[in-house]
Formats: sequence, C-alpha cells, structure tokens
Amino acid sequence: MQKFIGTGVALVTPFKKDCSVDVDALKRIVDYVTEGGVEYLVVLGTTAESATLSNEEKEIVIKTIVEANNKRLPLVLGVGGNNTAKVIEELKTRDLSAFDAILSVSPYYNKPTQEGIYQHFKAVAEASPLPVILYNVPGRTASNMLPATVIRLANDFENVIAIKEAAGDIVQAMKLIQNKPKGFLVISGDDMITLPMVLAGGAGVISVIGEGFPKEFSEMVRLGLQRKVDEAYALHYKLADSIDMIFEQGNPGGIKEVFKSLGLSENTVRLPLVNVNEDLANRLNNFTKSIQ
Repeated sequence: MQKFIGTGVALVTPFKKDCSVDVDALKRIVDYVTEGGVEYLVVLGTTAESATLSNEEKEIVIKTIVEANNKRLPLVLGVGGNNTAKVIEELKTRDLSAFDAILSVSPYYNKPTQEGIYQHFKAVAEASPLPVILYNVPGRTASNMLPATVIRLANDFENVIAIKEAAGDIVQAMKLIQNKPKGFLVISGDDMITLPMVLAGGAGVISVIGEGFPKEFSEMVRLGLQRKVDEAYALHYKLADSIDMIFEQGNPGGIKEVFKSLGLSENTVRLPLVNVNEDLANRLNNFTKSIQ
C-alpha cells in the first residue's frame, strides 16, 4: 500500500455562515492541499464534523471531493461507528468505487473489551470490499486499542493494511512498529509526534495541520522518511506552535480559523462545537501570515 506512505489529510467540511455545506470552498481546499504536495485525502473523518452531517450532506461532500480530486490523489473514506451492524450495512450499500481504502474508528462510547474491538473489526474486515485502515483515538473513543489487538487483526485479515495511531503515546507506537507484520503501515494520527513516529519506522500521517500548511508539513514527512533528520526537524519546529494552537480549543475550530486566514473558507462550525475565541483567532491569523 505504497499510496498511503507520506501525508494524508483529514479534510474539513466547510460551512457557509448559515451552516450549509460550502461546496465551492470544499473544492478550493481540495485544490489547495493537492497543490501543496500531500499524498492522499481522507473524506468524512472526525475533522469533517461527520457526526453532524445528514446522509444527504455526506453524499454532497463525497461527490464534491471526488469530482474536485479528479483522480489526482488516492481517496480514503471514513466508515466507522459504535454500531457494528450499521457500519457493515454502510459498507454493503454505499458506492465505494471512487475510494482506495476505508478508515474505520474503534467503537466509541460503548467501551468494548479488546475482544469486543477485535470482533468488531473482524466483522468490518469481512464485509469491506476495500482495504481497511484501523483508527485508534482513545481521547475520543474512551478505549485504547492495544498493540496486541492491532497485530492480531493485521495477521488475521489481509485487507487490514494499516492503523492510524492517535493515542499520543510514542512508546505504544513503537511497539506497533516493532511487532507489525511486513507491509502493515503504522500511520500517525497525532501531528505533534508524527516526525518521531516516522523516524521510528512509521509510514507517515493522517493530519489536520497538514491541510492548513500542506507544503511544509508534507515536506517534513518526506524528509523524515528519507532520514534527513535535521532538515525534517527544522520544519517540525517551524510548525510546532501552530499544532498546539489548532487543537487548543478543539478540532476543527482551529484549522477552520486557519482556512479563514488563508481566504479559503468561512470559520463556521456546527454545534455542539463553537468557534475559537478572539485571542486564539488572532494568534492563528498571525502565525498563518508569518508562514506565507
């Protein structure tokens, strides 16, 4: 799965001031990140505020991105949830022909055991016509998919090809890298520790900051993969403050403020999320101007 080595970006869903989907802005963002050098696009992940999108709106987002991408980059679709039967139904009924893989989050809120997580993804793997990228994000799901469970899934199912590892734990990431089967990809889901993970043997990142500053962040990842450590860390430290800022008051409020500064979209988010405050907006705007 060489197409998923490097930088993928978890695309936002831009909204107009009335909270409707801004199709034109979404097209601009797809062009912006593509021209910035990222390797692939992730559609309808958490950053897309997919939890607040209707089924009709999800179809609009998918159609817009597929058309704007025009087969330039590989596409990954978020298909996950805490109702296993519903996830399987979506895999069986949704048109996945434009996509190269699915990204499926570990079940949230239910807090399943490791065996429950394994059985959930066993069902997903058996139902999916596409390669599956697992997604571990304990800060959102309230349960941690342990390395042993991930490795078990990777060994048992050929179409489980990667994990987006967002526990924020470099030691856990290193255990995954150490014990994974050949060809399985460990992808960072945490922008701040992306470079250390890449240097430890990770395959890259599915990023949020990478869609705000695609040129710099994707180049940092490529330099890391090439083992050009000093050059890579120079870019890491250039962007480090912005990584803290975009998550300071929640995602995607921070990155949408960056897009507003760049003139790509409004900063509108849907409840229960709210915009970042004026202080953070000013700091993000100043940082964005300093990078350009």
